[in-house]
Amino acid sequence: MSRTNILAVDAMGGDHAPEAIIAGLDIAAERHKLAHFLVFGDEARVAPLIASTKRLKHRCTLHPTTEVIAGDMKPTVALRLRDSSMRRAIDAVVNDEAAGVVSAGNTGALLALSKIVLKTLKGIDRPAMAATAPSARSDVVMLDLGLNVVCDARNLTEFALMGDVFARIVLGLPSPTIGLLNIGSEEGKGDEILNAAAANLRESPIAKQFYGFVEGHDIAAGTVDVVVTDGFTGNVALKTGEGALKLVGELLRRVFNAGPLAKMGYVFARGSLKRLKETLDPRRYNGAVLLGLNGVVVKSHGGTDALGFAHAVDVALDMVANDFNSRIAEGLTAMDSALLAARPVAAQNV
Repeated sequence: MSRTNILAVDAMGGDHAPEAIIAGLDIAAERHKLAHFLVFGDEARVAPLIASTKRLKHRCTLHPTTEVIAGDMKPTVALRLRDSSMRRAIDAVVNDEAAGVVSAGNTGALLALSKIVLKTLKGIDRPAMAATAPSARSDVVMLDLGLNVVCDARNLTEFALMGDVFARIVLGLPSPTIGLLNIGSEEGKGDEILNAAAANLRESPIAKQFYGFVEGHDIAAGTVDVVVTDGFTGNVALKTGEGALKLVGELLRRVFNAGPLAKMGYVFARGSLKRLKETLDPRRYNGAVLLGLNGVVVKSHGGTDALGFAHAVDVALDMVANDFNSRIAEGLTAMDSALLAARPVAAQNV
């Protein structure tokens, strides 16, 4: 069996673990006929779930663990749990037993363990969290979504490079456009860091794809395919977008429950509303990727159900199949060469 078809799975992470995790793997197993899963978790709880499925009996290898990283556990405490389902799943990637790992568990713990155990790719200063979101034009990639509160120009340049490769793989775009999130789209807007990052990108191998600065409304409009920002701003934008989607859903419910005529209108609009609901279904966008590590690490939303977790598995398998990390390394080498050629002295310190 090829290692590229093997994923390590933390069966005990998330609000609905292990039931939602195993049910999600069952859905993913139907979509990916060659995939095999190394499942780490409490044998007494997980084994019966696997045995009850039609597809997973011969598609999973269960590795019993004795510890669980709770959702509110501090990363420093989680690091000391050597037999947790999350740690053992990450260890499987380090030991070359699996090509990637998927967890719906504690985000802080997953990041800390991944950085310490897997470590970052050579040439990458900091990993970033990337995910897709809906827009008026098509899906859009956003990063960083919360890992790096403070970033320099080099970090943002690396994020743009990783976002480019991510969009090519996950969205299937041959030449995704890239924008830096700013307080205005005009040249010179924002601080020195944003302007330095923009200068880097204009001299990089992805210069033709660099759109320039974009504003908050451009995310939903789909002005660019990849939106790059620091983790603080990205997380605020992400949570604002999630809140806006919930608001739209609540307002629609109120409108169509306003009276008999409104309910009749719902009957006529039901088909269109169903398509809208499917388009905006957060489960379609589940699966944030920790980019820049020596291995594929996908973070599923902790509160997701089986369908959402299956989507996170889809993302992980896509990243593995398309050799994401090798493409990042190649792009980083090309970018460094371009920056050094453009600015032989200054580029080394940017």
